[in-house]
Amino acid sequence: MKNQKLTYIGLIAIHALIALIVFVLPFLSKLFGILIPVIGFYVIYKKQNKNNEVLYVASYLIGAEVFLRMTGGNFNNEYVKFLVIFFMLQGMVYSNFSKNGLIYLIFLFLLLPAVFITTTTSDFSIDVKKVLFFNLSGPVCLAICAMYTYGRKISFETVQKILLSAGLPIITITVYLFLYTPSVRDVVTGTQSNFETSGGFGPNQVSTVLGLGIFIFFSQLILFSKSKIELLLNGGLLIFVSYRGIVTFSRGGVITAIVMIICLLALLYYFSNSRGKSKFTIVFVLTALMGIGIWTYSSIQTGGLIEKRYANKDAKGRDKKDKIGGREEIMDAEIKLFLDNPIFGVGAGMSKSKRLEIMKEEVASHNEITRLLSEHGILGIFAFLLLFLTPILLYTDNIQHLYFLSFFIFWLLTINHAAMRTAAPAFIYALTLLSVQVKIPEKG
Repeated sequence: MKNQKLTYIGLIAIHALIALIVFVLPFLSKLFGILIPVIGFYVIYKKQNKNNEVLYVASYLIGAEVFLRMTGGNFNNEYVKFLVIFFMLQGMVYSNFSKNGLIYLIFLFLLLPAVFITTTTSDFSIDVKKVLFFNLSGPVCLAICAMYTYGRKISFETVQKILLSAGLPIITITVYLFLYTPSVRDVVTGTQSNFETSGGFGPNQVSTVLGLGIFIFFSQLILFSKSKIELLLNGGLLIFVSYRGIVTFSRGGVITAIVMIICLLALLYYFSNSRGKSKFTIVFVLTALMGIGIWTYSSIQTGGLIEKRYANKDAKGRDKKDKIGGREEIMDAEIKLFLDNPIFGVGAGMSKSKRLEIMKEEVASHNEITRLLSEHGILGIFAFLLLFLTPILLYTDNIQHLYFLSFFIFWLLTINHAAMRTAAPAFIYALTLLSVQVKIPEKG
């Protein structure tokens, strides 16, 4: 037990140190970006994926992705998605996969007609290869991850360890944010998403991964803290990550984390016996008090501007016309494109340029659902329904998966405010398909 505690504390210290090293010597971020897949490949090759090592490596990658992108450690924006796809395929070679998981090939086939439309475009100003990679890397990553995880037996404790693999680099991100902006009060001047408090990177994506971190360390706190030291450590990490998530001023990731936590507590309460339910009153009260404390401190540090941000007001307290940061106009334009091209859509990745005619400006979509509609037409609707219904139907025989609702919500809400810019929603979606058992599954 002592060795395990030292290992956990040691891993946290190492990942905090990585943030410091990269902050001082930024070029080492590239080395970090190379070492992750190299070490991951070696571990999987050596272990022959006997304990689903690919899930640990992929989880670590999705936790590290935003850090690599904000510090220049990635080699292109789709770097982590391609790596996750590669490792999942490597896992399939060693550990096979369920034939039922091939349903996700149907999902990919539904996207093909729109790909053909894009490849035949006569607009020479569009880099077809770049457009297709940008818009299809997320869906392909999701499909490959889902094929690997579909119905794969795994213990609940292992799922938590996989989550912690993502949590460790999220600690690195959080420490880096403190180093990048030690004083939040000095850089917050308005209620818009803040690049200064987000390490100079996209607040939406930083908020998304920190929101995932909030859930990871909350679940670690209430379910896997076996001593007072672990309780204090996990509680501290939860506060640490939550505060930096809030002050990005990007609401999506934080709201998603809150809904995930509510879903987890609801399922735990529902499946608890009468004695367990009585203890949950204490958990609810402590969770609420911690949340109030974090919010109050955040409000003080931002001079009350964070409250106006979540109330959808500007710095002077006036109500903003748009409720979701201008995304309504983009969504309306995408729905119009769907209505004008209902069968096959305008082509994969083509909605960005097509919206230029409607909105008079070229902006990327933040919503994966309306993007599927506009670019893939009615086939996009079928593709989304396949993604939406498959895990729900699988869950009816998989009620021991206590994280199911939380993972499903993370995927659904994230693709609504951050599309699939990162690999996180694809991978977390795939985790909903695991066959989770409270007891360790028998081998052989």
